[in-house]
Amino acid sequence: MPALKIAFHTPLNRYGDGALSGDRRMARQLVALLERLGHRVEIVPAERSFMREPNEAELAAHQVAAREVIERLARSWQDPATRPDLFFTYHCHYRAPDLIGPALVERFALPYLLAEASDAPKRFEGPWATAAALARDAILLADLQLCMTARDREGLAKLLPEDVPLIDLPPFLLADGERPVRSGVARAADEPVRLIVVAMMRKGTKENSYFALARTLAGIFDKPWTLTLIGDGAQRAAVEAAFAGFSPERLRWLGRIGNAETRAELAEHDLFVWPGLNEAYGLVYLEAQAAGLPVAALHSGGVPAVVEPGRTGLLAADHDEAVLADTIATLIEQPVLRERLGAAAKIFARQERNGEAACAILGAALETALQRHRSRHCGASR
Repeated sequence: MPALKIAFHTPLNRYGDGALSGDRRMARQLVALLERLGHRVEIVPAERSFMREPNEAELAAHQVAAREVIERLARSWQDPATRPDLFFTYHCHYRAPDLIGPALVERFALPYLLAEASDAPKRFEGPWATAAALARDAILLADLQLCMTARDREGLAKLLPEDVPLIDLPPFLLADGERPVRSGVARAADEPVRLIVVAMMRKGTKENSYFALARTLAGIFDKPWTLTLIGDGAQRAAVEAAFAGFSPERLRWLGRIGNAETRAELAEHDLFVWPGLNEAYGLVYLEAQAAGLPVAALHSGGVPAVVEPGRTGLLAADHDEAVLADTIATLIEQPVLRERLGAAAKIFARQERNGEAACAILGAALETALQRHRSRHCGASR
């Protein structure tokens, strides 16, 4: 395939805004793979269209801002030499619809590819209806869908015609600096098992998972464990309050630390614990497994896309905190099981989800999107 000029858009979060999150990291990783394939990526200069709550006035403001970006790019793209060969949008759903891609791909007859899009039929009634319809318009226009979780694939398969390619792109983790190894300092036989969690402390699913973790660990108060918490955010006070019933010596609050420091901490722990309520999937699970840690979590959202139950970790039924507590207790009590799962987790994250397979999938997806676009465009012009 010849090198392509690709317009890359991220409606959920503005690309390169400097904030920490798994979706921002995945956006950077996708761009890195596109460039590894020899393509030139140009980031669409737009603010995000994300809305935490339904708000028609906020959506209208997003649409006004999007029209300004559309017109600015349209003027630039009048010269075919500056026009992209394909428009690529990462993330498109009812909270963050793609308000820019559809207008431009229709105006310039461009191939259109979506990654990690999701449809929300339940949102078509009620205050999210307008945003959900905008997201669906973009989904229906795309030439190809890259699905990163089974849940998203199932939803799109119900919506889209059979001739729209749905290609699985399992979440992956590109190496981001050196991965440290455990220090090797001898530990006392009676030392508690070291649990660790890494997550931002923000409102919504993250906050709810922290609350669930506090309730879960309260159910195994008698087991020998300590917990290191890495993360910060607007809800830190609420998260700290949820853990107020535990003795201070059981908890280490590290706040927000750098990637290298986080990897070093993971390497010194025994078990990654994060419920993952309604998690999209969570790159942090792959980061923990790359450090050789087994995972204890809920079978919720996209978590099964990054943790292989019974092989790299143990997943309790969604919202079943009692079973999750039993799962963590089992892993505390059985070091041999932890070692076996942790060894498999390291292979899974470092060898199977290191981006090599994703690069091949992405390259094939671009070719398929271009072919389907040509087929549709030629058919429509006859």
